[in-house]
Amino acid sequence: MKNTINKISLIIPVYNEEENLQDLYSEITRSLSGLTCAYELLLVDDGSSDSSLGVIRALAGADERVRFLSFARNCGQSAAFAAGFRYAGGDVVVTLDADLQNDPADIPAMLDVYAQGVDMVIGWRAKRQDSVVKRWASRFANWVRNRISRETVRDTGCSLKVMRAEMVKRIPMFTGMHRFLPTLMKLEGAKVAEVRVNHRPRSKGVSKYGIWDRAWSSAYDLLAVRWMQKRHIGYVVSDTNVK
Repeated sequence: MKNTINKISLIIPVYNEEENLQDLYSEITRSLSGLTCAYELLLVDDGSSDSSLGVIRALAGADERVRFLSFARNCGQSAAFAAGFRYAGGDVVVTLDADLQNDPADIPAMLDVYAQGVDMVIGWRAKRQDSVVKRWASRFANWVRNRISRETVRDTGCSLKVMRAEMVKRIPMFTGMHRFLPTLMKLEGAKVAEVRVNHRPRSKGVSKYGIWDRAWSSAYDLLAVRWMQKRHIGYVVSDTNVK
């Protein structure tokens, strides 16, 4: 059964990305110009210490499709996604990073796959534009996650994803859980597809994550996800008189 898309909410966590935001906005509006459905751009400022919030306010003042949330302090990417999911007004949610390594031009093709009847479409960065060390660390981490969580996802770390909004809003979000959204969506009964996407080198700003701090936190989070899989309650109501 095919999906109807009425409105898309693009959710983008922002932390000290003042140099990238205008280019990001321009690329998104250009990439989505051919869509027939409505969309909103929900920017979540995660307590930036640079001028990111000022740039976001200017974008929102010039385009009513741009909405924003600003945290009082830095809370992390999972918190930013959780807030975005909560305030999203669309029936379809699209997530991506603000550093321009995700390519907004990939979004229409991912939406086409979603429209065919799946609940989630994951970006797969087949040719990552990162250092050799970072690429190998990511591959190893992905292998470990898949082994322990019994998954087959090729790129769990890619932020470019398309999801059914009402389904992702049911997921309990904790710190680090954004890395396991495919697994958590499957617990909700989601049908998941993967699409090969472009990945670009960072040209402005600096990476906010180190290899080892991410590795340790991911290992800790993975145990929580495995526990959730084993303890998940799933049921199907066959009959009821509740209205």
